[in-house]
This record gives sequence, C-alpha cells and structure tokens, in this order.
Amino acid sequence: MQVSNLRLLFLTPFPPLKPSFSLFPKSKPYSLLTALASSSSHPKRRRPIPYNSPRPRSKSTFRHRDKPMEDKTESVSFNKRRADGNDKSERPKKNFQRNKRALNPTNTIAYVQFLGTGMDTLDTSPSVLLFFDKQRFIFNAGEGLQRFCTEHKIRLSKIDHIFLSRVCSETAGGIPGLLLTLAGMGEEGMSVNVWGPSDLKFLVDAMQNFVPNAAMVHTRSFGPTHGSVGAPMADETQFADPIVLVDDEVVKLSAILLRPSFLEGSQRLNGVPIMHNPTKKVLDDRMDHASEHINLNSRSILTGKPGDMSVIYVCELPEIKGKFDPVKAKALDVRPGPKYHELQLGNSVTSDNKNIMVHPSDVMGPSVPGPIVLLVDCPTESHFQELLSVQCLSSYYADFSGPPDNAKVVTCVIHLSPSSLISSSNYQRWMKRFGSAQHIMAGHERKNMEIPILKASARIAARLNYLCPQFFPAPGFWSLQDSDCLATESTPSSEGSVCENISAENLLKFTLRPYAHLGLDRSVVPSKVAAADVIYDLLSENPEIVDAAQCVSQFWSQSTETKEEIRFVQEDTVMVEEPWFSENTLPSCLDNIRRDDMEIVLLGTGSSQPSKYRNVSAIHINLFSNGGLLLDCGEGTLGQLKRRYGVEGADNAVRGLRCIWISHIHADHHTGLARILALRRTLLKGVPHEPVLVVGPRQLKSYLDAYQRLEDLDMQFLDCRNTTDASLNAPSRATDSNKHHSSPGKDRQQKVDSTLFAKGSRMESYWKKPGSPVDDAVLSLQKMLSEAGLEALISVPVIHCSQAFGVVLKASKRLNSVGKVIPGWKLVYSGDTRPCPALIEASRGATILIHEATFEDGMEDEAIKKNHSTTEEAIGVGNSAGVYRVILTHFSQRYPKIPVFDEAHMHKTCIAFDLMSINMADLPVLPKVLPYLKMLFKNEMTVDELDEILDVESVAS
Repeated sequence: MQVSNLRLLFLTPFPPLKPSFSLFPKSKPYSLLTALASSSSHPKRRRPIPYNSPRPRSKSTFRHRDKPMEDKTESVSFNKRRADGNDKSERPKKNFQRNKRALNPTNTIAYVQFLGTGMDTLDTSPSVLLFFDKQRFIFNAGEGLQRFCTEHKIRLSKIDHIFLSRVCSETAGGIPGLLLTLAGMGEEGMSVNVWGPSDLKFLVDAMQNFVPNAAMVHTRSFGPTHGSVGAPMADETQFADPIVLVDDEVVKLSAILLRPSFLEGSQRLNGVPIMHNPTKKVLDDRMDHASEHINLNSRSILTGKPGDMSVIYVCELPEIKGKFDPVKAKALDVRPGPKYHELQLGNSVTSDNKNIMVHPSDVMGPSVPGPIVLLVDCPTESHFQELLSVQCLSSYYADFSGPPDNAKVVTCVIHLSPSSLISSSNYQRWMKRFGSAQHIMAGHERKNMEIPILKASARIAARLNYLCPQFFPAPGFWSLQDSDCLATESTPSSEGSVCENISAENLLKFTLRPYAHLGLDRSVVPSKVAAADVIYDLLSENPEIVDAAQCVSQFWSQSTETKEEIRFVQEDTVMVEEPWFSENTLPSCLDNIRRDDMEIVLLGTGSSQPSKYRNVSAIHINLFSNGGLLLDCGEGTLGQLKRRYGVEGADNAVRGLRCIWISHIHADHHTGLARILALRRTLLKGVPHEPVLVVGPRQLKSYLDAYQRLEDLDMQFLDCRNTTDASLNAPSRATDSNKHHSSPGKDRQQKVDSTLFAKGSRMESYWKKPGSPVDDAVLSLQKMLSEAGLEALISVPVIHCSQAFGVVLKASKRLNSVGKVIPGWKLVYSGDTRPCPALIEASRGATILIHEATFEDGMEDEAIKKNHSTTEEAIGVGNSAGVYRVILTHFSQRYPKIPVFDEAHMHKTCIAFDLMSINMADLPVLPKVLPYLKMLFKNEMTVDELDEILDVESVAS
C-alpha cells in the first residue's frame, strides 16, 4: 500500500500535549466574515463596524498567581473576588432612576397596542402596551418581552409602569430579566413601577436571590393579603370596589380583583377550581342580580392559594371637552384674553362688566366622553363565576339601570382569557352586556401560530435550514403554515348569533386619540412571511449558496464511506490524508451509533440578555424514547422548545424531561425554569408521574422554595455539591447507594487532591464540602440515570462566581455491531467559566465539549474581569483534554449573528446557533460545515446592533 508524503508527515510521532492554555502561537484573530470580504492584500484584521473596546486594564487587578494550581498546568488568570462571590462591594452603588416626565394634558396621541410575545408559540401571555405622549404602560411581562422589544425597537427605558393581571410564570416570567436590564442602563441604572395583586410580594421575595434589592423598590402590590398559604385573606370585603392605581390628567387606571371562591362541592379539574356548569336559569339570575351585593358569609368558601387571584384593569381617559365658542363668550361680556384660557381649562370666570359668573358649560360645546378600555383576565371557570358577581362592573354594562350620570360606555374590551373559556356560550352572553364595545381576543389564538413573532431569528433559522437541514431542521412554526388547524373558528352563543370580536394580531393597534381615528389600526401589523420568500431573498443576495447546500448534503451521503475508512485506520493503524488525525479517528463510542440515541438541541447560545438572533443559555439533551434533560434554562426556553419542535412537540418534550441541571445562579441561566416546571405540572396532572429532578446551586433552591408559594412546581431539588465526583464517590455515599443501585462513579478513582477545589489547594475557599447527603434526591438521580440510559451525571466546580459548575454526562456502555462492549458517549458542558483545570480533567476523552466562548481573542482582560473565556481559550480546553468535538456557545451579544474568532484552529470545532440540532451520529461531519456557514453570512455585518446592546453584564452575568 502506497503512503503519500502527507501521510508520512503525520506518521511522525507527536509529543504529547501538555494541559496548557497557550496551545497556539499568538496571532491576530479575524472575523469569519472579514476573511471572505477582505482582500489578501490587507494583512491586518479589519472589523466591519468597530465597537468600543474596553481600555487596557492592569493585569495585576484581575490575575491571581500565588502558586500553580497543578504542577503540569499553567497558572490560570481569573477574578478571584468574583469567583468567591465577594465582588458586590466593588460595584458602584446605584440609585436606580425612574422616568419623570411632564405629562401632556391635551394628549394628542393615545393607543393600545398588542406586543405579541407568545402569540406564535403559545408559551406565555401576550403583553399589551398603553401608549400616551408622555407615559407608557405595559400589561403583563411574560418571557420573551425583552427580546420582542429589541426586535421591534420598543425602548424599555421609556416604560413607566408594568401591571400584572396575575402573578405567575405565564404573565411575569420576563420581570427578572427586565429589571436586571433596566438596572444596567446608564450610570445610575433605571427602575420601573411594577404593579400586581398582593401575590406580587411572593415573586419579589423569590427574586431577591439574584436581583438587586434596589431594582425592586418600586414594586407595588394591592388587594387583600394571605396570612399564610391557604389561609383566608384579611379584609377581603373592603376590596369590592375598584382600586385606583393611577389617577392623573391623562388617565385613571383602576384594578378590580377576581379571586375564585368556590363552593363546597365544586370540583378541581387538573388542579384548577371548576364550578359545576350553571343552568341557563341560574346564569340569568346571576346576571340579573350582578349589581346586588352578595353576602360572602352566606356561602361556605374554600380558599385558594397565592397565585389564584386575577385582575381586571379599567383604563378611563378624561372626556374630550367641546369646542370653545367665542361668540357666546362675547355675548356674556367676557373679553378675549386670559379668561378665555381659564374657561377652556374648565374654570369659571367673572364677566368683565355685567359682574356675573360665566361657567365653561355656557361657552363650550358638548363634551365627548373619554374612551374606556377594559383588560379582562379570567383564566378559569371559577374566576368567571366570580366575574358575574362583580358589583362594581354594573355601571359599565349597556343595560345599566342606575342613575344615568353613573352610566359609562366602554369603547374596547381586551380579553386575555383562554380561548376555550371565551368560546363558551355563557362567556359570549356576558360579553354582549357591553353593548357596542369592540372585543379583542388576546388569548392564545391558533391562527397566530403561523406568523413568527421574532422575524429576524426566524429568517436566520430558515436560511440555516436551507444550507444544512441536518443540523438546522425546519422550525416548528413553518410546518404550521397552510395547515387546516389554523382556520378561524366562530364562537356561536346560545342564541345562535356571534358576539362581534377581533382576534389580536402582533402589533395591532386600537387608537384612542385623536378621537377622529378611534378604532383599529393594522398599518404596522407584520405581513406573513413564508420560508420560500426567505430563501428567495437569500439566493438573490448570495447565489453561491445553492452549490454550498449541495456540497453540505454530500457530507451525509459520504458519511458511511468515511466511517468505513476511519474504522480501517483504527484497525490497521494507518493514517488518513487529513492535516489533523485525532479528530478524524472515530471514537469507539460512536461505532454504529443509532440516530435515536442522543441529540443536542442548542436552544439559546447568547450571553447576559437575549438579542434579536440569540436567546440566553439553554441546551436540550434529547434522549428520544428515554426522555430528555435540560442543561441551563434561561428566559424564553419554553418558547425556543416550541420553535424547534412545534407547539405539541414541545409539550411532549416537557413531559419527557427527567432532569434539569442549572450551572449557576445568574439570571440568564435559570429564569425560564419556573415556566417549564409549571407547564410540566399542568401537562401531567392526572397522570402517574414523579417530580422532575432539578440539580442546581444552593442559591437556586432558595429561589424555587420562595417561588413555590405562587405555583406548585412539582420538582425535587438536589444541590450540585452533592453531585460532584468527590461527593458521589465518598465512602458513605458509595455504601448507601450500593444498597439500591450501583454507584455512577464506582469505576473512577477519586481525584479530589488534583482538582481545582481540593483540600489544601489555594482555591479551597471557593468550595466547602457538602454536609450530610440528601439521600432521597441522590437515589432519585441514580434512578433517573438508569431509566435514561445514562451512567453518570457529575457536576464539576468551575471558575466564574460562587457556586458555579460544569457538568459531565456519560451514557451507559453498549454493544457495538460485532457484539463487543464499548463505552457510551461522554458529553461535557462548561457552564460559564474561565479555562479551568478541573474541567479539563473531567473532559479527558470526552466525545463532545460544549464550552462557553463569551469574548473574542484579544479581550482576555475583559474575560478575566467577568470570569469568562475567549474563543481561543475555549478551544485550548478541548485540545488539552483530547476532546473529539468542541462546540462554542454563550457568545457576547456584541456578536449578534456570527462571532469573531481565529478560524485557523477550528479543525474539530463548530460554533453554535439557536435551534441547532446535533445528532451524535453526525459528529464526524460537524466541523466540515463551518466554512459554509461563513459563506452564508458573508454579506452580513458582524456587529449590526451595537447601539441596542446594553452593558448589563455587571448585573446579570
């Protein structure tokens, strides 16, 4: 057999690599985009849009070089105070500012607008914007609101008040991230008034674990309070009237509480209180007497828990004064001048000569009542029964029989209630009581699922899917287009007629001022964009993508032949014609691996805060029939699952979750957790199941314990400290666990003395050994691993903040195609970290390493300050550990579409994109796709939204 010169070159033995982070000669990194766009005659790296790099900092400020951590490893530079959790004192004290703007009494512009978060994915409650010239109100702030506002250039710094119709993960999931973003704005930071029913205090108590107290000083709750969970509320009857929250010359905004009080004998369906459906006669009686006082003491009431209360918000604009008539004023002997102005302001004046009092009604035309908007959140049938009994709503009904001066005409009713309730004949009959009011349905309407709300990321996903559908499957919403399930359904009432209503659309407006334009405005509603239109634009801009897509598809047609060649190499020890040989030697764990073994779905690949193109951290480990795991769960994770798998597919993925592992307490890694847990609880109601296991840092338990006063999360918690190699291999733990299951770490030797946080090391202060183990949770972990086909889940302490971890997942051994027992795959996820010797040791021989690469090369000082990694450092960790494949993720939002890095060392590495799905069977071709990705983005600007990037990393990451 002939051996080429290239093969002879690589037959020369290589010296073993030392576990060092200086694996490559220092060279100037350059962007993938620049590499294509720039001519070879320009040796210097050029960036399409320069960003403001931080000033060079003294390295002594952040570097800690007392002595080597290990004899064989270079000293690692990091921010010691931050890693130890003691850097809060270094941050400047901020006095968070609130918007203080002079109001405009004439208020020429006012409208209601629907911010369509969750409209396409049905994962969260849509938000509603109430806009005035000098004031902005938002109702509900579910997950994804911040990302939505970035996409549509809605400036959060202009928001004055946020009102919650309920306090739960569906309506308030975006509050933590929003507060952190506002806290990072400007030198002093900003805050916003957050209003909600008394349950809001439970959310505030929970957020104190990771949101600065100063950012929450303007949270205001109203209504009766719970003494304890399940206890009756104090002074309940005094809140029967509307609670006025805002009352100025622009708007009067009131809250009407709906607290479901269900009678003895009523039932709970799927954990939600449900009243027996009343007969038509009973309903008529309740409607006829809705204005009568109902004696609460005459009923035997079962109290709910915090989180059950909902709110109806009433927004009343002042009347529009009639036109001033100077002829009438002159006839009453009022001369032109200041008195005219006083009369127009509504003040009475004395005539100039006749000495009589002239009132505004004497000289003004008839006034027009101001528009009234109601926002109704009635989540359950039980709430609806209370709604029928609300006495203070009677004056807003068209059939009001009280004094005419008290009657009010409602202009628009916005229904946040679920479509299943709205479509009922009883609800439709109640809607008709508002007469000619326009009804807008803002609950989860299936017709909205066909239009992606985040159009920028949807376009990127469609382009990536065209180039490489194997790694970028079609997003779930594209498959819904032209589906029969999206047909609009009518909602017949009991009389056979339909109450006229409109389905809310993304960015739909209802104009309130000027009065001449009162009504719906669809001028800014986004048009429907099909995937075919996106691809047409792509091919018009970049015709070479057609050939590129064909080349990429050939990787899979050649994969079988390539694997045979690689196996031949392994058996005969002959090298293939490749410039690097280790990454082209197929690991034995991938021999004959099935496509339904494991798939990595990168749901969020950005850092700190969501951007138009990248959501914050989350990875779904899809084990197919064995369920799945989540590694980190940033805000919007549920929405990303629904974009990847479709609405129903995501529900199945949530049902199948066996474990959720959280790396550390920073908000961009866990604020989507409550929404996932709450949905899983709902989906599995009435189905025998076990609580999902949540593994995380100890601070996370404090947050979840406090949050569970609002919603039952149906989970079991296990501290990351009890899943480290040292803890799992402790003699007492091994003895106890052998009684039930084999220990996940029984074949590994304890290497505590060589780890970063070992006793006697200079990092010992960052790690305190756990106390007595949480036996039940550990046994649940072992059971989960066994049922999921996994051998081990091991948390690894890393260098970022107090209680920060990476994780190792190892699959169980299996038989290959010839019946030989081979090891299972090994996956390592770094979380947020500096290059870390403990993580290198844990990654040795790993099949795949997912490592953060927050900063580009050349920003080492910034990476050290924040305890993150640069691209080169992340690749160096993979090379030091001998990892087969490296995936880089957690990119700074400085790089919205594609990050900046030195492509010379990417031979076994790929960069992550949101919704990227990597099947273990496709790992051999993973790095080959990278050159085609840079071709896809060659006409894109590297940094295109720097003016929108907020420096909130000091608060949020």
